[in-house]
Amino acid sequence: MTMLDITTRTSSAGTVLTITGTLDYETAPDLRERVRAVDLAPGALLVLDLAGLDFCDSSGINAFLTARNTATTAAASIALASVPPSVARVLGIVGLDRIFAIHPDSDTAANAHRATS
Repeated sequence: MTMLDITTRTSSAGTVLTITGTLDYETAPDLRERVRAVDLAPGALLVLDLAGLDFCDSSGINAFLTARNTATTAAASIALASVPPSVARVLGIVGLDRIFAIHPDSDTAANAHRATS
């Protein structure tokens, strides 16, 4: 059994989901469910903080895209923060580094969002 822990906190720009553990076929539905449960106001920012992410397969990447679609539908923004090198490499290979705003940490993501809002 793979382990995934997702914690939620509020930032000055919106909601931060901190994802720790393994994001794969078994656990990606947990992330999709958690994102759907977030009350995304128009103009808010959803940050997926990946600092504790140990592993991410294609199901996890798909969950990121689903989160992006959920944010877009709510007229909110999404950013990835603290992306581990292995995940950053995959995002770059498939071109998702051009679709997601990627920041070194969740505070930087919130500050960047406030500066452009």
